[in-house]
Amino acid sequence: MSDSQENIPAQESSKPLVSLPTTKVARAARFAKTGLKVGTNYVKHYAKRSVGATSTTEDLHAANAAELYGALSEMKGSVLKVAQMLAMEKNILPSAYADQFAQAQYQTPPLSGPLVIKVFRDTLGRSPYELFDEFDIDARQAASIGQVHFARKEGKALAVKVQYPGVADSIRSDIRLVKPIALRVLGLAESQVRPYLEEVETRLLEETDYALELRRGTEIAAQSVGIPNLEFARYYSEYSSPRILTMDWLPGQHLKEFLTTNPCQDVRNQLGQALWDFYAFQIHTLRQVHADPHPGNFLLRADDGGTLGVLDFGCVKDIPADFYQQFFALLEPGVLTDETHLATLLTELEVLRPDDAPAQRDLYLRTIRASLELVARPFQQPTFDFGDEAYIQSLYALGDDLMQQPELRQQREPRGSRHFIYVNRTYVGLYALLSELKAEIQTGLPVLAATAKP
Repeated sequence: MSDSQENIPAQESSKPLVSLPTTKVARAARFAKTGLKVGTNYVKHYAKRSVGATSTTEDLHAANAAELYGALSEMKGSVLKVAQMLAMEKNILPSAYADQFAQAQYQTPPLSGPLVIKVFRDTLGRSPYELFDEFDIDARQAASIGQVHFARKEGKALAVKVQYPGVADSIRSDIRLVKPIALRVLGLAESQVRPYLEEVETRLLEETDYALELRRGTEIAAQSVGIPNLEFARYYSEYSSPRILTMDWLPGQHLKEFLTTNPCQDVRNQLGQALWDFYAFQIHTLRQVHADPHPGNFLLRADDGGTLGVLDFGCVKDIPADFYQQFFALLEPGVLTDETHLATLLTELEVLRPDDAPAQRDLYLRTIRASLELVARPFQQPTFDFGDEAYIQSLYALGDDLMQQPELRQQREPRGSRHFIYVNRTYVGLYALLSELKAEIQTGLPVLAATAKP
């Protein structure tokens, strides 16, 4: 078995799913069942402690994390995608949850063979065995929206992504199920979170549109051809449908497996540079970005000094020109010491409001300064070492440090442009990947006026 996607067969770690909760009632029932089990775990935890038995908070987190991950894996779709996003935010979750949710970045329980064949017959009119010379019915990877199978046609190795039944419909129902719970817990009004939920729902629904992914993947790959050390899969429309996407099977390993080979620093740097250059090109030139940079979406190999394979263009964020200018102006040297300029930018980005009380305004300015001082550091020098442990630990501790401030904990109202959600997510994922690689790379900001689209 080669060093490729083939080295993480999902079926070895989890039993295939023979059914998937797709209706609102079925998914609501699964949510309720999970909530009941989590509640039972709390009762057991406190009952043990009341009689002097040992039951640590870590034990409680471990039990609840396992239950939640099991439910998310079974339900797939939007809730599992949220688990992937949370796993990238290392300073948000207790370690037990982070460890469990990190599995969502690589593999989850796959669908059974009969369901896979049904998807082919329903959307392409033939079984996979009729379409391909060879087709492995056992999924090599299973994730939130679909799972990947290995196939071969006329000697060419192919990756065939099969979408789970009912995913698009379940996204809408999941958001409607979760929203009232989240609003009660956070004490927010629906109007305060509506723009952010609409942004998330739009991106999640786009991920279920395989025709859109095929077009975006083809276009971005063609436009990125001049970036060194990148590799993209070719897509095959004749073997694709609204729920099936066929592309080249790229060689390489996911980050976790790749790092066990102890690659040398030069290889780490070359791969890190390819990552940085790819994202810089998308953001500053294309003004759209592969906004799902978790480890499962990249394949790494050490040959030729380090080559990076890019997967999955389901989540692509278009970046409006005004947001682009304002966002990257925040990262320019000197902006943190110019309070008037900083306040103007933050008002344009909907973080500050004209009716904010002076104390509230000062609180947000202090918070943003502390965040930007760390986040902007790679952009403000020609090279940056993401292997600097002190920097990475400071970055991960930032959220905890800020939330220790009582005034900030009371500020529950969401602030900022809805475009922050996926742009921030992009940089969280990119920084995490580069820190895992411990790569030292050339960074720096572009000249904004020179790169702006007309």
